[in-house]
Amino acid sequence: MSDYKDTLSLPKTEFPMRANLAQREPEILTRWQGMDLYHKIREHRAQCPKFVLHDGPPYANGDIHIGHVVNKVLKDIIVKARTLSGFDAPFVPGWDCHGLPIELVVEKQVGQSGVDVDAKTFRSACRQFAREQVARQRADFERLGVLGDWSSPYLTMDFRIEANIVRSLRKIMEAGHVQRGAKPVHWCADCGSALAEAEVDYEERQSPAIDVRFRVLDDEAVVRGCLAGSERPGEGPLSVVIWTTTPWTLPANQAVAVNPNLAYALVECRIPQGSERLLLALELVDALMQRYAIDEYRVIGTCVGKALEGATLQHPFYQRVVPVILGAHVSLDAGTGAVHTAPGHGEDDYLVGEQYGLPVDNPVGPDGRFLPDTELFADEEVFAANAHVIEVLKRKGALLFEETITHSYPHCWRHKTPIIFRATPQWFISMDSNGLRAEALHAIAEVLWNPEWGRQRIEGMVQNRPDWCISRQRAWG
Repeated sequence: MSDYKDTLSLPKTEFPMRANLAQREPEILTRWQGMDLYHKIREHRAQCPKFVLHDGPPYANGDIHIGHVVNKVLKDIIVKARTLSGFDAPFVPGWDCHGLPIELVVEKQVGQSGVDVDAKTFRSACRQFAREQVARQRADFERLGVLGDWSSPYLTMDFRIEANIVRSLRKIMEAGHVQRGAKPVHWCADCGSALAEAEVDYEERQSPAIDVRFRVLDDEAVVRGCLAGSERPGEGPLSVVIWTTTPWTLPANQAVAVNPNLAYALVECRIPQGSERLLLALELVDALMQRYAIDEYRVIGTCVGKALEGATLQHPFYQRVVPVILGAHVSLDAGTGAVHTAPGHGEDDYLVGEQYGLPVDNPVGPDGRFLPDTELFADEEVFAANAHVIEVLKRKGALLFEETITHSYPHCWRHKTPIIFRATPQWFISMDSNGLRAEALHAIAEVLWNPEWGRQRIEGMVQNRPDWCISRQRAWG
């Protein structure tokens, strides 16, 4: 019987039956390197139109993983496809050699900067660690068959690049865009540093939500402003009610904000202790009375928020008089229509406080604990202090309602722990200086974005952020 293969018309090829990739791949890569394939392609495409793919750099920290592989291989496919399409498509890989991930590893090796070792020794150790990581990752990336200028990558710790960063910063400063101020920023107590917007993740978290009475001091004037003619002024103490999910920020309270255009109601309530009067957003009265389990109540007067500006309130547990101010950020989405305002702990609070010249009080240290001279709450960790704040409010008769809610809350992307807003002296690029915002938006419009949502994301950030924090409290960053 004849061999069946002799009856088939098969193609003739010199390719071996087995791929033997474990042996063949290193041979192919060695041949590419030996012939200097990357630079030969550059010479061959020298006069062709340019296509430049910028390599968003990985951290020089740890072995590569599947995410690195997907990133680099997809970029390699794009670059090689553009090269085959007739473009000069160079690929210069790079590494981010700075930042907290590297610093945390080095801290375990040599100790903390300024505590166990001096800053110079610590930075030298960081530089050496980053250099070792770059060498390891580069070997792995080359092993993937990614063509690039691996002999001359860009490194953020390259002294020439650092010098260019300083030169660029000088231009920004000369243009008048850099300012220093104690403004609230995202702060991670574990990092001991301010976080950029991109370093913040939002995760579900349970928080105490409380409604708090701020006793009105000039109650007769406020009541008169809410009554029209012959209405009875009602009985009992008068309070503006705020709602907050961060009780620990109440020690820094400097004002209560209302919306100038919303309608507010003066509500007389019957409670077990007798009568009291509450100032609430008119639209929310029925829902709030149900929440407070108050069955007997009546609206005895109304006014717009603008009429309440300048009224004086007693801080719920400090001997501090705080004003009622106006803020367009106050809405009816949640709460009572009145917003507790602590310029040291929130962006909206800071901006509206700036209009009224409110103090930017920050009683919280970089470790996330109240400072030693903080009345009632000295040295307490802020989230743990929530329960103590609520206890003090109860004792003072200022707590109207409390519950626990689940909501989206900012977390540190590295530590996965909740972060806080705290005002610290920082350097900022002011988007409102010398037309920088308009210039940036114009530049964004000139770029072709793919996918389109990339443009919408950066456009929204530039439009809505008044300042960009450019300082960090790190030894290697």
